[in-house]
Amino acid sequence: MKVKRARESGRSPDGALLEVEGLEVEFRSAGGAVKAIDGVSLSLGEGETLALLGESGSGKSVTAQAIMGILRSPPGFVTGGRIRYRGTDILGLSQREHRALRGPELSMVFQDALSALNPVFPVGWQIAEMFRVHRGTNRSDAQRAAVALMDRVQIPDARRRARAYPHEFSGGMRQRVMIAMAIALDPAVLIADEPTTALDVTVQAQIMALFRELQEEREMGLILITHDLGVVADVADRIAVMYAGRIVEQASVYDVYAGPAHPYAEGLLESIPHLEQKGKGLMAIKGSPPSLAAIPPGCAFSPRCRHAEEMCFSGPPPALRVVGPGRTSACHFSERMLVPKAARDETG
Repeated sequence: MKVKRARESGRSPDGALLEVEGLEVEFRSAGGAVKAIDGVSLSLGEGETLALLGESGSGKSVTAQAIMGILRSPPGFVTGGRIRYRGTDILGLSQREHRALRGPELSMVFQDALSALNPVFPVGWQIAEMFRVHRGTNRSDAQRAAVALMDRVQIPDARRRARAYPHEFSGGMRQRVMIAMAIALDPAVLIADEPTTALDVTVQAQIMALFRELQEEREMGLILITHDLGVVADVADRIAVMYAGRIVEQASVYDVYAGPAHPYAEGLLESIPHLEQKGKGLMAIKGSPPSLAAIPPGCAFSPRCRHAEEMCFSGPPPALRVVGPGRTSACHFSERMLVPKAARDETG
């Protein structure tokens, strides 16, 4: 069985746990086809955290759905590329084999916990279902395992709360329930899609601290999908920035914060509020992301980019290329971007 071979094969030859290579996804309707993902490539190592950043509509969640094999089809179709888990291309798996992979190997925390949880079953029953379905655990043992997981993700009075329904929990506690479900079968890869959206900053910090603890315990690879650079500052090892269905920059978190190589990443950094901005307006990237049905020629970011020149508005989009050790960028002027801003201002 392909899933079994994937599990036994260990890491791929280059050491990556998960590899996405040239992924393409399009959505088809009566009005035509729209390319939502255009040649996305990324990798994730054991125990590593990769932050996938970008505004709404950039393709982050669609990339995650394609990796998990839960892309709704139709209208969504994977039209190109490869997704390898432990060296095995999982796009070639049957639906049954893919289902067997989800949970024990690949798992996901969804953005809206209230919508993701079933409102008519207690949360303990829903967590216990993971053990009953995938491991054939009897009902009482599965329930005990569910309570232990709820306790592990710091839900107070877990034994009693396991009998409660999703609507009886706060947003932060529902997110903890989702995390308990996601880690129930000890997956090697966890994808967290906007896990702190709509939570206050204190709860955000608690959720991110919980992810760090779980990674240290389990050596999970974590893909953190977010639009908030502030959330990932202390968590991520590497950052992949997405715009209009493409990755426009990949680098270590330190390199991105020290000096982004793409104007879009620079704009995201500048939009983070700082104490010295007190009394001043917040920085923002002008304009809006393009419609995927009408992506402009050249660089898709050029209409919003203050660094854009004539060559940015025509021809094919700039390719993602190596611009430094361990970093890539899809900008004609990446080398110029890497010059410290003060030095750029001096030279005009």
